[in-house]
Amino acid sequence: MLLDELRWFVVLAETEHVTSAAAELGVAQPTLSRALARLENQVGTPLFDRIGRRLRLNGYGQIMLEHARRGIAEMDAAQVRIDALLDPDSGLVRLAFLHSTANWFVPDVLRQFRALAPAVRFELFQGAAHDIAERLRTGQADVAITSPRPTQVPCTWRVLYVERLCLAVPADHRLAGRARIRLSEVADETFIALGADFGLRQLTDQVWAESGITPEIAFEAMEIPTMEGLVAAGFGVAVVPVPRPGRGAPSVIYIPLSDTRVKREIGMAWVKGHELSPAAARFAEVVSATASDARNV
Repeated sequence: MLLDELRWFVVLAETEHVTSAAAELGVAQPTLSRALARLENQVGTPLFDRIGRRLRLNGYGQIMLEHARRGIAEMDAAQVRIDALLDPDSGLVRLAFLHSTANWFVPDVLRQFRALAPAVRFELFQGAAHDIAERLRTGQADVAITSPRPTQVPCTWRVLYVERLCLAVPADHRLAGRARIRLSEVADETFIALGADFGLRQLTDQVWAESGITPEIAFEAMEIPTMEGLVAAGFGVAVVPVPRPGRGAPSVIYIPLSDTRVKREIGMAWVKGHELSPAAARFAEVVSATASDARNV
């Protein structure tokens, strides 16, 4: 089967609508329908259930989608490596990174690297730790900046820097003047937290359990800035990383936790046994150097 047709299948599986997929791909609808028919004939079974004018991916299609994504990623990675050998100063780096590294660390790294290698292109993905791990697992990312260390796939892991956690409270909160606090002291407070799948939420769950807290959670956010914004608005308190100097949210007070062991490691990961392209390897070196500087701040 042709690689282009495999890409067409992925788009069709994601939209589950021939007309929409054809428009997104810029191909004629009959051409896309014939390509799907060839693929289904080749694998020996329908990959979609037909419901009126819509398609719904069936169990066979789910298997094909998983392997199609992985196969496309591997072919793209092969092309990247070939391009890098042909021109070591160019190439593509597919970088996945946490939301919480997007406001200073990742932009700093990208700025420094682009000054060194302006011809290298980037494919960027910003998301939660579980989504980043999935992109590593499926070959859609070369390098990830994330936390905690991915467990879904064997990874080479390099700790970049460590963040202590603190309690974020509104500026007019009764505890705002405290220099340090134990979480057990706010067991009766309402909390703002990330969703259950997020790495920071899992760490927070562990800290709550160790402090004997069964938290009342007012809202589960998708990003730390949203948590901080809701804290500032008086909707609750939150456990967040201690912000870098000058980067905290207005109207929020950050109180360090008494337990200095409560920390979050931010690290760089790539799939173990997969050789990084020259561009990605060079980028990893810049990331490590920038992290070394960050630890000294």
